[in-house]
Amino acid sequence: MTVSGLRISYRRAGSGYPLLLLHGGFGLDSRSWGPQFEGLDDEFDVVAWDAPGCGGSEDPPESFSMDHYADSLAGFVRAIGLARPHVIGLSFGGALALALYARHPTLPGSLILAGAYAGWAGSLPHDEVQRRVQRISQEVTQPPHEWLPKYLPGMLTASAPARMAEQTLALMSDIHPRASLTMLRAMADADLRGILPAIEVPTLVIHGELDERSPLAVGRELHKKIPGSQFVVLPGVGHLSNIEAAGAFNQAVKDVPSFAQRPHQALTLGQRASELA
Repeated sequence: MTVSGLRISYRRAGSGYPLLLLHGGFGLDSRSWGPQFEGLDDEFDVVAWDAPGCGGSEDPPESFSMDHYADSLAGFVRAIGLARPHVIGLSFGGALALALYARHPTLPGSLILAGAYAGWAGSLPHDEVQRRVQRISQEVTQPPHEWLPKYLPGMLTASAPARMAEQTLALMSDIHPRASLTMLRAMADADLRGILPAIEVPTLVIHGELDERSPLAVGRELHKKIPGSQFVVLPGVGHLSNIEAAGAFNQAVKDVPSFAQRPHQALTLGQRASELA
């Protein structure tokens, strides 16, 4: 479909309560949610978009900010007719979910923030943000096979199956270089800390225990600042927890309808699944 003048590609499957999936950066797109389509479409109407400049979607203007991404997402949600969806955002998608809530608070029914940030400016030290921007800005102009493999260890742990790593790298290699720089700058400039205490929808923070891109402390800070949020730690997995620990990730999502009634606490999925209900 076309939203705000941009062609947007998406995938949809299943039936039930709407579940909107927002992927991360580094060439990822709606295909990165394959384990969620396979594991959740029996209970949810699962929709995953390709953000502008990713997958099959058209590249946005270079001036696109996080607010622009959020407004495009809001237009997409309205155009496709999703009513108060659960919004799952991974990495960049987590910051986008927060930006969506900040600008369009009546759209999400709940937020699920996985390996997320309150924007890089809102969650990382200034020096680290500048280091990431400088490094990626230099590398993204090179052929993907020369630089993307160096980022794979930050996405999956060393214990991830070789086939999983190969498939993830192949997906990342479809990166749109110019559009990725636009997304990088939007993420680097975003500081969404101010919205965290004002979030009034049920919120679940999911974080891989061994996440190197968004360290566990970042997830704990999101959980601390979002009133009534729940915090699920997935043991032994990295940044792409929806891929590396798909079963546990999907189970946490299935428990969404009840997490709003739980006290403010952290949980690990080493506990029985019934303890998350």
